[in-house]
Amino acid sequence: MKRPSFTVLGVLAALGLIAATIFAWPWYSGANIAKETSFIVPAGSSLTSVAGKLEDEKLIKSADSFLLRAKILGSHAPIKAGEFLLPAGASPAAILRTLQSQNVIRRHITIPEGMPSIMVQERLMAQPLLAGAVPVPAEGSILPDTYDFERGESRQAVLQRMQAAMGKTLEELWDKRAPDIAVKTPKEALILASIVEKETGKPSERTMVAGLYSNRLKAGMLLQADPTIIYPITKGKPLGRRIRQSEISAVNGYNTYTMTGLPKGPITNPGRDSIAAVLHPAQTKALFMVADGTGGHMFSDTLEQHNANVEKWYALRRARGDM
Repeated sequence: MKRPSFTVLGVLAALGLIAATIFAWPWYSGANIAKETSFIVPAGSSLTSVAGKLEDEKLIKSADSFLLRAKILGSHAPIKAGEFLLPAGASPAAILRTLQSQNVIRRHITIPEGMPSIMVQERLMAQPLLAGAVPVPAEGSILPDTYDFERGESRQAVLQRMQAAMGKTLEELWDKRAPDIAVKTPKEALILASIVEKETGKPSERTMVAGLYSNRLKAGMLLQADPTIIYPITKGKPLGRRIRQSEISAVNGYNTYTMTGLPKGPITNPGRDSIAAVLHPAQTKALFMVADGTGGHMFSDTLEQHNANVEKWYALRRARGDM
């Protein structure tokens, strides 16, 4: 029997190479994406269903071709659920690699320092890319910060991360607290921090405000913090008007004008710095403060000094036409 010549074997090899190239070419080229495009892989999707979805959205030419070449030429790693960004001109091979990667698009939601829980719930519910509903969380249980999430993630899951972050932060800061502070428990620290958060808009003042209220607590004085009057009325939202005398004299679990000690719970979600300020307050004798017209306060140790500062504040307001 005559054996094939090397020439015939070479021709067959060349033909095989040509056939393999023809088969592989649509996998590594054949881009069908004109511009950067977001693509969502629903949870529990199979490669077959994803291929069909890619074809339906005109991101590949043929689901059957994609599946065949994916099984022969692609990686056998599982595809991930989530939202992915497919670049313009991506080949089917590049699409599969993207869907098998950890490069899920993550979006962000920010909770500012001092945002009360009723507004946290509203912000979560207003985010259209999240799923499900959440109740208003316990006041003070959220750590203000920026949190990432995936499209379609549950609001409850995002809320739980916010609450876990507060729990971890409070525990860490409490363990490093200064000695002889006015608060006796982490909950008390959270309550006082919420007052500090609402009382000053200047970060540099936080430890001073915390020191003043710590002094009042230790002395058994009324805290007389205006935000504690407002909280039972609006649940932490802006009041939008002046506080009425009847509200100043209201007796409830929050109003520190009619009760000594701390309110029964936080009046907002304090940030990390306000909690740290309560646990490391300024060493001061200050017992009084009044606005200074710049967003900050004038502090004083005695009532006489305080009354003089109040007159300065009134004079400034009269000069501005506010009185």
